Amino acid sequence: MRSTMWSRRAFLRMAGGMVPAAYAVKAGGLDGVLAASQSVADRTPEEVAKDEFYWREIQLAFKLDRSLINLNNGFTAPCPRVVLESVWRYMDMINMLPVHYQGMVAQNIQTVRRRMAAEFGCDPEELALTRGASESLQIVQNGIDLKAGDEVVTTEQDYPRMLTTWDQRMRREGIKVTRLQFPVPTTQDDLYRRFENAITPKTKVLHFCHITNLTAQMFPVQRLSRLARSKGIVTIVDGAHALGQFPFKLRDLECDAYGVSLHKWLLAPIGNGCLYVRREMIPRFWPLQAAPEQQDNDIRKFEAIGTHPWAIRAALGEALAFHQAIGGERKAARLRYLTLRWANALKVHPRIKILSNLGEPAETWGVAAVNIEGTDVRDLARFLMDQYRIIAVPLVGGAPPNQVFDYQALRVSPNVYTTLEEIDTFVEAMEAALKNDVPSTGPDSGGGMEEGIV
Repeated sequence: MRSTMWSRRAFLRMAGGMVPAAYAVKAGGLDGVLAASQSVADRTPEEVAKDEFYWREIQLAFKLDRSLINLNNGFTAPCPRVVLESVWRYMDMINMLPVHYQGMVAQNIQTVRRRMAAEFGCDPEELALTRGASESLQIVQNGIDLKAGDEVVTTEQDYPRMLTTWDQRMRREGIKVTRLQFPVPTTQDDLYRRFENAITPKTKVLHFCHITNLTAQMFPVQRLSRLARSKGIVTIVDGAHALGQFPFKLRDLECDAYGVSLHKWLLAPIGNGCLYVRREMIPRFWPLQAAPEQQDNDIRKFEAIGTHPWAIRAALGEALAFHQAIGGERKAARLRYLTLRWANALKVHPRIKILSNLGEPAETWGVAAVNIEGTDVRDLARFLMDQYRIIAVPLVGGAPPNQVFDYQALRVSPNVYTTLEEIDTFVEAMEAALKNDVPSTGPDSGGGMEEGIV
């Protein structure tokens, strides 16, 4: 065994730059990803995005079912092996003596908080670790003091659960909720004007997405936050699909509160999210569950949810390490490369309609929406699954109550483990759908915008 190891190392030394360092370490591990990233450190993210040898190392880090093509990573993405192993490791440890180890793991989460804050650009004392975007946003939606007649301005294309939360406050307290309409795609200038024109003397909250879960429409977060602050209005931003998909710093957005699901683009275990609250705004929001008065200014008051699985929370550290090993800029460039590969191949067909902004500067990375004129998108999704084993979510405007915008789209969201072969198979499948009539099973055949899917 020793002679084998020596000869392998000797071969790597003699080969010099001809053999990537990733081969010197265990395939599929974090060390392999780090070594692969070091080998391309002198190249631009856009160059690395096209390097299939590099991304093969990333793909090996996942344990997947390759008999299916998953293009619905916008729902929830699989964890890398190192993250999944971390969950089991912490569960094993806690289970040995829960009364002792659970408290120890909980105390050590402060390290994860610091690392998350450093990576995504805020003070650790402004970042609460939660169970997902819905919990994060409901904390601040239900936690802000409002009275009858106060107005919240949001859009028809925010996440259904968040709209339901405002609707409940409207029924319970008599506040007014204004839902803005906008076409897809549109411009950030257009969105800014719509919010600016909707503000009245009674407006207390602007609630909007960083990018929507439907078509990845990007909003001018910083501009809207500055507009709101100039009028004494609170800004709540739904960032469920943004953090970890493309680089930005939370503090640069200048919003008051920002909620995230980390099981999407950070590849964390399901049950991880975070809530950013600007430090001076922390006292303005009541926590979801009661906290003592001395915690009024403490970000941790938003984490008070009773006993919960700390192993899942602790594994967030490994998910962050994996994200950092790739690098946010490289990851974003790869996601955009994959999206443009299928979108540019399909948009030449007259019946293909892309409902996301693909141009420069970049507003689309790993999520984009498409439809085929004259084809029910639910039937299209079923055709892709039945004939090509491709999973993509159909979105149908007007399906849930109160959502009256009218469009159909197939949301396509690859991830870093997605291969070019899988992207090209999607293109082939869509071209087959264009050539052949997709069987129709009627408008009640499933799909739509159910929260469990999107």
